[in-house]
Order: sequence, then structure tokens, then C-alpha cells
Amino acid sequence: MNLEADANLLEDVRERAPHDAADLLETLPALDGVRVLEALNPMVAQQVLHEMTDEHRCAIIAAAPIEKARQWMRNREYPEDSVGWLMEPPVAVFRPSMTVKGTIEALRKLTKRAFITYGYVTDDANRLLGVLVFRDLMLGKPEALLSEVMYTSIFALRPDMELTEAMKQTVNRHLPVYPVCDAEGRLLGLVRGQNLFEARAIEISAQAGTMMGVNDEERLSTPLWRSLRFRHPWLQVNLVTAFLAAGVVGYFEPTLDRLVLLAAFLPVLAGQSGNTGCQALAVALRGMTLGDLKAGDERRLVMKEGTLGLLNGALVGLTAGIGMFLYASSQQNPKALMLGIVVLLSMVASCVVSGLCGALIPLTLRKLGADPATASSIFLTTATDVVSMGVFLGLATWLV
Repeated sequence: MNLEADANLLEDVRERAPHDAADLLETLPALDGVRVLEALNPMVAQQVLHEMTDEHRCAIIAAAPIEKARQWMRNREYPEDSVGWLMEPPVAVFRPSMTVKGTIEALRKLTKRAFITYGYVTDDANRLLGVLVFRDLMLGKPEALLSEVMYTSIFALRPDMELTEAMKQTVNRHLPVYPVCDAEGRLLGLVRGQNLFEARAIEISAQAGTMMGVNDEERLSTPLWRSLRFRHPWLQVNLVTAFLAAGVVGYFEPTLDRLVLLAAFLPVLAGQSGNTGCQALAVALRGMTLGDLKAGDERRLVMKEGTLGLLNGALVGLTAGIGMFLYASSQQNPKALMLGIVVLLSMVASCVVSGLCGALIPLTLRKLGADPATASSIFLTTATDVVSMGVFLGLATWLV
């Protein structure tokens, strides 16, 4: 395969979801698949390998360079959202007894087959002892030992560390490459800073689609019928929940027939309570995504969102209540004041419930083992519509 064809194939694979990319690579010779996987973000490459059949995965690994093959197999031992899935094989690994001159000669050969940023010094048990910076090697005495020029203050990641935690620990370090070591300090692989943040960006960007029922593996190139299978079930769920809101309105049809002007404020109430819930939901999902929401913080989050709903509902409800009073007065309605109070109370109750639901729904889904982003917005919309319309029309029936 020529260079232009390689580039076209790589671009095609990058535009596909992992399962689609795996299907494509399984139709090609194993060596072509190896070249493509080596050029991908390590996490994406691992996802594609994971989607392949066992037979083709074995063929790919058998055709890969021995260091890369071993690394791919090792990475599969760790969770998908961990640093372990991003590891690349460490190439420039040396012993502390080597001299600067001998190391430089070895590096001249190694750089012809790999991109090397740092050198690493390990003992006979592969425990990481130090890091080599090329500038110090170039300026060091040829006969000096690596133990004399290496940096012994080492920052390393753990392979089972979540990407969120790894990103938080590296965000202010600005290093191009980070070593990955196990609990005993043995060097297992390397993670490039660019790949770490790129993988986290891919994960975060999937949140927006999953909130609306769009599967996080769907891309522009995903076939029509596969996209339909991803999206349609959630639309059916949304339709069922919409019937609940319609049922609430239908139940209070006599009230609407008697007080037609209430219909003008139903969209206002639903819109305000819905926005309140979406704000709470966004904060909760952001906290989960960035790792800010720690165990034990759930109660504080729910209380905060409920209090914000109360305060926002009171302020917005006061404005809406005045609007209803003026509108009802212009219609010569003798109960204009009571209608304004109904709007005020309904807005407060709706915003409180919406704030609580915006925090509780993603927390509940996570506790049940479901993706909080996948269906939160659908359940939140149902809760806010049913509560806002039910409270509004119920109070109107009772008080007016």
C-alpha cells in the first residue's frame, strides 16, 4: 500500500466509530491494520482492537512489532477509561551502569524506528529509577554513568488510574510524556500528554449526544440503519413520557375550559422549570465528568440545587405572577389576584422539583449502573412537565 492510500485509509478509519473501523480493517491485510492502529490515538486503537473478532485481533497482534504487540495485550488488562488503555511501549530504556557515550550511541539507532522524548533508567527488575533528558546527556561527560546524570525525582501515572484523575494530576505539569508504573514501581509503558487530553476530550464530547439519546459511538459515517437503531428506542421512551404530560393536561380539561387564559401560561411555566432542571443537570454531569463530585457530596449537591430552585422560582414566579395578574385584569377576570398567586406558587414548586430532579436523576442512574448522560434529559423533561403543569392546574382548580 502506498503512502497516499495509507493516508486515505487512516482518515477513513478516524471518521468511523470503533466497531465500524474494526469491520473495515478486518477486510484488509493484517499489516495494513497494524500501520493504521499505530497511527491512531492509543485509546482509539485499543477500542478498535476490542471490537474485532478474536481471530482477526490475533492476526493483527501477530503482525505487529513485538514491543507494540506486547503493549496492546497488556493494555487490554485495564478498564477502558483508564490510563492503561493509552500506554505505548517504552523504547529508550537503559541500565544505571551504562555510560553517557554508550547511551547516546544506542539512542542514535533507536530514534530511527521510534519517536523518543525521554530516556528511562530501570534496574534488573524493571523498576523505574530515573529519567534521562537529552540535553543533560549531550552535555555530560562521555564516561559518566547514567546514575550520575538521571533525574531521580520521578512523576509517574498508575495504569488503573481513571483518565479524569490523570488529567487533573498532569494539567499543570506540561510534560510531553509520562511514565506509567505499577504499585511496585515497575515501568509498564508511556503515555503522551497530547493523547491523554485528546482521549479525555473524545469522552467528554460524547456527553452532548448521549443526553439526547445519540449513542457515543455514532459518527457522521455511521450507516443509516445503525443510527436508526441507536436513536429510535429513546424516541419511543420520550413519546411515552410525553403522553404522561398530555394526560395531566387532559385530566384538568374542565379547568382549562373554565379558565382559558391559563393555557397562555402553561408554556411559560414548563419552559422556566425545564431550564432550572437543565441547569442542575448540567452541573451534576459536569461534576461527574470532571471528577469534582466525590463520594459523600451527593447530599450537598441535591440540597444546593433544591435551594437554588426555591430562590429562582420565587424571583421568577413573582415576575410571572405579576404578568398573570395584569393579563387577567385586562380580561376583566374577577379573580385576577388569585390567578397571580397561583402562578407564583406553581413556579416556586416547579422550580424546586426541577432543581431536585436535575441533581437526583443522574445520581440515581449512576447508582443503578446506567450512563447518567444517556437518558437524564428525557426523564428530566417528563418530571418538569408533569409537575409544573400538574401543580399549576391543580392549584387553579382548587383555589380559583
